[in-house]
Amino acid sequence: MYPVKRPRRIRSSAVIRKMVRETTVTPDDFIYPLFVTCGRGIKKPISSMPGCFQESVDELEKTAKEVYSLGIPAVILFGIPDHKDDAASEAYSDKGIIQEAVRALKDSVPELYIITDVCLCEYMSHGHCGIVKDGNILNDPTLELLSKEAVSHAKAGADMVAPSDMMDGRVSAIRKALDSNGFQEIPIMSYAAKFSSAFYGPFREAAESTPQFGDRKTYQMDPANRREALKEVSLDVEEGADIVMVKPALSYLDIISDVRENFNLPVAAYNVSGEYSMVHAAAKMGWVDYNKVMMEVLTSIKRAGADIILTYFAKDAVTLLNE
Repeated sequence: MYPVKRPRRIRSSAVIRKMVRETTVTPDDFIYPLFVTCGRGIKKPISSMPGCFQESVDELEKTAKEVYSLGIPAVILFGIPDHKDDAASEAYSDKGIIQEAVRALKDSVPELYIITDVCLCEYMSHGHCGIVKDGNILNDPTLELLSKEAVSHAKAGADMVAPSDMMDGRVSAIRKALDSNGFQEIPIMSYAAKFSSAFYGPFREAAESTPQFGDRKTYQMDPANRREALKEVSLDVEEGADIVMVKPALSYLDIISDVRENFNLPVAAYNVSGEYSMVHAAAKMGWVDYNKVMMEVLTSIKRAGADIILTYFAKDAVTLLNE
């Protein structure tokens, strides 16, 4: 007996496949990460992240114009200061590298939406995301510095701040600080479920933020924990997060799906450096088709429930989508 139900009927041509496609990736889905460093005329390749660079502000402006011209609506900035100390003083200095970069981009590419990563690891001499005493990362004193950093970014002109430190209570502290300084309209995109992942390796080269002792497992989440992710997201929602993020993305698609099903807020996912670099490495060896795997990765993140994707693939993906 011939089958009555034949799903293949709507796979028979590219036209019908596109018409019934359930998940579509568009340029508006992307936030492109950028790394800004001190000096002028600097565009230093990041060896473990092909196509990515540490850039001085003047070079960053050129890249930002390119990004916007491609149709990518937003960038997120990570800073590499020329001075680090145990108080992360460059993180909240009005003359800090991020603050200078924000002002420059707002002047040269005013339509581009500027998000700043709010964390201390790049600015701490020890590379941890908080104040350290006797080998311990102190939660509450760290909140004061994170709040100062967020306010300084807002003063410089940032459109959104994104705390990535995973300290308890930081969304509430930052929200209070922003509001009390007249920045009630600045949204917070919280790295709400950020896991202690081995996929961050290339990023630590890019941001020069490798911890000088121990690891980040006392504040970033255990990769084995699914229910705890919902608890972390719930706390950030209660504290006033406007967008919640899952990081990493590709190995945590179940977490993205859980967050999408349980919370009525926009969900972001960070397609992190290790995920990006693996595709490049495999493609270089001729083992996979770079464009096809890139788009499959991004589609899977969107299909899982992400509204927004932070990805180093953004420029390549948009170029492909625009063809």
